[in-house]
Amino acid sequence: MPSDTPSEPITVRIRKQTVSEIDALAASMDRSRNYIVNEAIRQYLDANRWQIERIKEGVAAARAGQVKPAEQVYAEIAAKFGWKR
Repeated sequence: MPSDTPSEPITVRIRKQTVSEIDALAASMDRSRNYIVNEAIRQYLDANRWQIERIKEGVAAARAGQVKPAEQVYAEIAAKFGWKR
């Protein structure tokens, strides 16, 4: 995390085994525990933000009637992979 980026300390309780895993990863990457925890949180937030956006897009498409029947989707997937239905 760049030093000019504002930050705020927080406190969390984590299992000792998880802390050991964080420390091992940090050592193998020659990074700090703080770096590993920040990266993990950033990736978690990014993944969940992406997922929520896709869900909202899907709900909006469904409300607009832009959906395919399930059987059609299954048939398209089967055809793509050469599966028999």
